[in-house]
Amino acid sequence: MVTKTNLVGRACVVALGVVLLADVSDAGVFRRKKYENPINKDTQQPDKVLFDKAIKDIERSRFEVARITLNTLVNTYDTSEYLAKAKLAIADSWFREGGAHGLAQAEAEYKDFILFYPTLEESAESQEKICMIHYRQMEKADRDPNQALRAEQECRTLLTQFPNSKFAPIAEQRLREIQEVLAEGEYRTGFFYNKKGSNVSATNRMKGLVEQYPLYSGADMALWKEADSFSKMPKQFRKDQGEALQRIVRDYPLSPLVEQAKKKLAELEMPVPEADQVALARMKYEQENRSKPGMVKNSMSFIRRGPDTYMAAKSGTPAMKSQKPLIPVSIPVAAPAAGFTGDVTATASGDTASLEGKKDDRMNPPKPEGAAAATDPAAKPAEEKTAADKAVENATAAKSGKKKKNTKKTTQQ
Repeated sequence: MVTKTNLVGRACVVALGVVLLADVSDAGVFRRKKYENPINKDTQQPDKVLFDKAIKDIERSRFEVARITLNTLVNTYDTSEYLAKAKLAIADSWFREGGAHGLAQAEAEYKDFILFYPTLEESAESQEKICMIHYRQMEKADRDPNQALRAEQECRTLLTQFPNSKFAPIAEQRLREIQEVLAEGEYRTGFFYNKKGSNVSATNRMKGLVEQYPLYSGADMALWKEADSFSKMPKQFRKDQGEALQRIVRDYPLSPLVEQAKKKLAELEMPVPEADQVALARMKYEQENRSKPGMVKNSMSFIRRGPDTYMAAKSGTPAMKSQKPLIPVSIPVAAPAAGFTGDVTATASGDTASLEGKKDDRMNPPKPEGAAAATDPAAKPAEEKTAADKAVENATAAKSGKKKKNTKKTTQQ
């Protein structure tokens, strides 16, 4: 007898099997996955024969054999026209092999390829795969963000070093997805501080989040929580609360929080801004082009290691600079130090005649303090003079006394 529990269990097993089959198929176990950068030149040169053999091994997942063949080509034919392609194929073999060790080796090989062949078109592809290495290892938003931060850095490198590459639009969209995950992690931290009652920490997190990642799908909610935290702080922060609410109305006009933000602004007796037309058009585009995950993907989300990125923006320029921590609003801003703030300049004197007759002090540099004290008797302390010259002074006084006595005796006679 088939029960409802058995049917649900069978459905879960079937769905899990579909996911596993898809992963195995992508790995190239059940079907041959063609190599992306073959050499179509039809020739029987020995280096070309070695390259073609290695590519066939890569397509059939015989990665170790392929690397041995490619290293033979590199070491034997060091002037071959296929040398760059061989080095790239070695990196691709590690990338396809996967695993922590394989991906680390692939990243090192790709970086070497970019270093030696920076002008080739394949260098942009190598940088794109370095970004993919870290993108595929990203954790969910509430876990370790290290791989997401590395992926963000590598995608930015691709956009700055190879802005005209065909991989630039792909990297730009991937960067939006990475920053969606990083922003979600920041929001969860700020939300925790808001619930805990650490209002200063909550405002600092939420404000930094919106300034760094304005394309984040939950930026309006982050501003709302920022305003809520400011409302629980002293009256001197009412202006900051109003600015957060005004930004919801101005920069996120299609947010469901707009009407509540307008009511709060009326209570605070602050002006309600007009909606930004550029932001309005962007939000309309996002709502029309946002894709939603299917039923199977939703049911298997607890098994997947990576985060969901379907809420990421599809338009707009992603942040190209790293986030800098903000100074909490509770810390007073230090006043600028008083003093000279101008510029010091030096100009050559046109009157050289007045300088020619003067003494050049550079010819007699000042002596050190110790040397001056040792050579100049007048530089000795008074106590040292009295102690050293006491005997000489007494002798001089005695002689002068005898001379006076002799002079008196002579006058009397």
